[in-house]
Amino acid sequence: MDAVRLMKELRVNYEQEADFLPRETGLNLIVSAQQSGGQITARSRDVTVEDLWSLTSFFGYSTQSFVQAVSLLDRFLAMMRVQPKHLSCVSLSCLHLAARVTEAECDLTPADELIRIGQCRFTVSDLGRMEKIVAEKLRFKSKAVTALTFLQLYHQITLTHATYRKETLSLEKLEAQLKACLCRISFSKAKPSVLALALLRQEMKSIQSDDMLEIAFHIQRHLKIPDTELQRWSERVARCLSDYASPKCCKPNHRKLQWIVSRRTAQNLHSHRSVPELPTIPEGCWDESESEDSGEDVMSSGDESLCSSLGSDTEGPFFPLHLRHQYLAA
Repeated sequence: MDAVRLMKELRVNYEQEADFLPRETGLNLIVSAQQSGGQITARSRDVTVEDLWSLTSFFGYSTQSFVQAVSLLDRFLAMMRVQPKHLSCVSLSCLHLAARVTEAECDLTPADELIRIGQCRFTVSDLGRMEKIVAEKLRFKSKAVTALTFLQLYHQITLTHATYRKETLSLEKLEAQLKACLCRISFSKAKPSVLALALLRQEMKSIQSDDMLEIAFHIQRHLKIPDTELQRWSERVARCLSDYASPKCCKPNHRKLQWIVSRRTAQNLHSHRSVPELPTIPEGCWDESESEDSGEDVMSSGDESLCSSLGSDTEGPFFPLHLRHQYLAA
C-alpha cells in the first residue's frame, strides 16, 4: 500500500514541477551577463546561494528551507531585472519566506537578527517590502516542488523495494550533494525530477548496488524520462561532485564565525580579560549569618559588570560570514 501511495505522490509532483521552474530565458541572461555590466551575474548568484547555505546552517534550518529559498530566488531573478545592490535583500527575503512554510514557528529567526547575522545594510522594513514583492510576483502560497521533493520520494521508494544494503543509501548524503549542485546556476535549468534521479543513480553506482540501480531504472521508465536527458545531467552531477570533493573547493556550510567590533568595544573587552578584583575574605572571623548573602553579592556583582560592558555598546554588531577554506569529503 505504501508503494502505491508513493508512486501516486510521485506522479502528482511530476505533473506539477513545471509550475515551479525558473524561466530559462531569464537564466540565460544571468549566465551571459558581464561582471562590469551592472547586472546579476552567474557568479554573484552562486555566491549568494552559498551565503544562503551558510545562513541555513548557522540558524539550524532544514535542507528543505535552503532548497525552497533557492527555488524562490532563481524564479524571481529569472523573472525580474534585479540590481546587484538589491541581491542580498532579495535572497534574505526568499529565505525568510521559505522558513515560514518549512520551519516551526518557534524556530524562526527574527527579521532583525537575520539581517544582522547576514551582514546586510538594509532595514527590517526593507526586508518586509521585498518579501511582499517576491510573494506577489511568484504567487507564493506554499512549498514548491523541488529536486528535494523527488529525492525524498525516490529514497523512500528505493527503501521500500530494495532487498538488501538499504542502510548504505544515505538521504543525508544525497541532500548534501544536492546543496552542492544548487550552488551552481547551471543546475537551475534541470528539471527537479531529472536532477534528483541523476543524484540518486550517482550514489547507487558509488555503493555498487545493482539492485538499487534496477529500481532507479523503473522510476525513470515510470516518469518517462528520456535516456539522453538523464545521461546529460548525470555527467554534470558527476563533474560537480568531483569538483566539490577537491581540497581547493570552498565549502559554504563551513564558515567560521568572526566578531567585528568597534575600537571602543575592543578596548572594553580587553579591559575585562584580567581577573576581577574581589574583596578579601577575612580568615578566622567568618560570620555564618552573612556568609551566603555576601557570597551571592560578590558573584552577582562580578557577573553583572561583565555582562553590562558587553551588552551596553551597540556600535559593534557581529558579522559571522567569513569564508574558511578547508577540505570536506563529499
